[in-house]
Amino acid sequence: MKKFIYILLLLVTLSSCSEYQKALKSEDIATKFKLGEDLYNEGKFEKANKLFAQIVPNYRGKPQAEKLMYLYSQSFYKMKDYYVAGYQFERFASSYPKSEKAEEASFLAAKSSYMLSPVYSKDQKETSQAIEKLQEFINVYPESEYLPEANKLIKELVYKLEKKAFEIAKQYDKISDYEASIKSFDNFVFDFPGSTLREDALFYKLDASFKLAINSVKYKQETRLKNAKSVAETFNKSYADSKYKEQVNDMLEKIEEQLKNYSTKANI
Repeated sequence: MKKFIYILLLLVTLSSCSEYQKALKSEDIATKFKLGEDLYNEGKFEKANKLFAQIVPNYRGKPQAEKLMYLYSQSFYKMKDYYVAGYQFERFASSYPKSEKAEEASFLAAKSSYMLSPVYSKDQKETSQAIEKLQEFINVYPESEYLPEANKLIKELVYKLEKKAFEIAKQYDKISDYEASIKSFDNFVFDFPGSTLREDALFYKLDASFKLAINSVKYKQETRLKNAKSVAETFNKSYADSKYKEQVNDMLEKIEEQLKNYSTKANI
């Protein structure tokens, strides 16, 4: 019985392959369209895509073109070819602005850009482009059913930019370029005021300020110690129950100890 079922499945598969090969070579565009749609519905997106690609030029200006272009765009998306999918969805939305699929196509065009966003450690040009495209979608469709997902995707992308900027600032600290680190963390706080990494950024700014002061030449040290003290006090006011509280207080104590040397000299 099992052998019979196996042979039956093999025959069906061979028949299906034969039908597909015939359709690829056929001049009948209706046959290609029908089989392409069937294959798409079966989840065989690459095969469907090849058939659609052959007939797209033939259907331009025809009533069936809208459906064909939608399926064609979707087939690229399902194949995870997000560069082409984004282009095709944008083209669809532009060509058929009154289509019931125009909103979905516009969203998927923007989401395709999101899918192309690399990990935070790489160049974030595509991340910025994806944010712009998702924001454009929100502006055009402010009441869209896709709005919650669009906002969620933007939030994820913005976090990548935050993480990138944060790690660059930390890297300056690691290589002992404390002034560059302080400036980078200041820029980070200004650029991302609502970031979940704000507390960490302010702590590492303090850490860089402290190291800069402690390692300074004598004629610059007092000013830098006072600045580091101000940064520490501001941090404690902003984050009284911070996970960094013990470290901050330890730095503050060392700063104040060092400043005593200058107040002693001033009194002589």
